[in-house]
Amino acid sequence: MSSTGRPDTRPSIGELVGSLTEKLSRLIRDEISLAKAEMAQKAKHAGVGAGLLAGAALLGFFALATLIATAVLGLAEVLAPWLAALIVTLVLLTITGILALVGVKALKKGVPPVPERAQSSLRSDVEAVKEGLQR
Repeated sequence: MSSTGRPDTRPSIGELVGSLTEKLSRLIRDEISLAKAEMAQKAKHAGVGAGLLAGAALLGFFALATLIATAVLGLAEVLAPWLAALIVTLVLLTITGILALVGVKALKKGVPPVPERAQSSLRSDVEAVKEGLQR
């Protein structure tokens, strides 16, 4: 009882520590769930994208092979066939090098796949807890 004769309704230190422990545990579980959900969503998008790219690559391969044959045959009308094939090959190797450089640069942007929103949220939660403990 308090000095006024009424029962004290404020929680005890033990109750506060227990409540804090429970809330921190729930917060950590929620952050882990958020990270799992974010990673699952990213993996799903990556899987769909990879499948679509594989289909596009196959069709593009056939179209490119036909186009290359057309270019060689077209140049063979005005140049020796071996020279036409050599010119087309050099052009293709140049394009291959450019695509490889651009592809490596794009891959570096996506690696490592990290749940950035979950990390940011967890950092802000830790900061809030630190501020609360300092008071």
